Amino acid sequence: MNHPRDLITEYGLTPNKALGQNFLVDDSATELIVRTAAEPGLALLEIGPGLGALTFPLAETGLPLAAVELDKALAQILRGRLPERVHILNADFLKVRDAELAALPGFSEGVSVAANLPYYVTSPICMRLVLSELPVRRMTLMMQKEAAERFLAGPHDKNYVPLTVLAQWLFDVTPILELSPASYWPQPDVSSAVLRFDRSENELPAAMPRLVKAAFAMRRKTLVNNLCALGLTKSGAAELLGAAGIGPGARAEELSPEDFARLAVLMG
Repeated sequence: MNHPRDLITEYGLTPNKALGQNFLVDDSATELIVRTAAEPGLALLEIGPGLGALTFPLAETGLPLAAVELDKALAQILRGRLPERVHILNADFLKVRDAELAALPGFSEGVSVAANLPYYVTSPICMRLVLSELPVRRMTLMMQKEAAERFLAGPHDKNYVPLTVLAQWLFDVTPILELSPASYWPQPDVSSAVLRFDRSENELPAAMPRLVKAAFAMRRKTLVNNLCALGLTKSGAAELLGAAGIGPGARAEELSPEDFARLAVLMG
């Protein structure tokens, strides 16, 4: 495959900094990501394919493949170079309905996501994926190293946030690769990391997303105070925490994903 610089020149384009366009040029990293993402029986969903560094080898696996690209010009390039069986959606992934993706061939059975995530929108995309109604079984996500640290953080860590809790409850998260700026063109100012997410057997209690959001709304406040935003009185919040085996003075950053899940089940 041509170097992204050559394709950009060929089509008279310029990398869009606003869209976080830093194209992967590390062949060994590409091979590892594709090998990790391609799981027999799972359809492949790529987010932000850019010029197709991952898309072309993913297409060669023969698995059902769809790629969502926001940049219209890049989407057109991919359509012209990839087999017709590869679905290229020119859209903002955050606005694509789950039902639209589920209707694609193979996507209702199980999905493996691969993505080189733009730094500026990593958290919203990951939250969307974690809470997606699609049967996401695996995710192989490339992101800024600082963002990756949030998924690996534990209680009492400053990087421990609502997304950490939800992702760790629903997926087993494993770091598989670190990448220097030299792995991209144009080179970004930061290092990157690739994480593998494998779907666990845990179910998501209905109340858990809003519970976690409220619990972390003001980190230094106790859960008794923060849970009042959910319509509970302080005494009601303390009683709920007690039933879950959590002390009234606890703060969100002290609870494990298991603690939040247990609390969410009690909330109903």
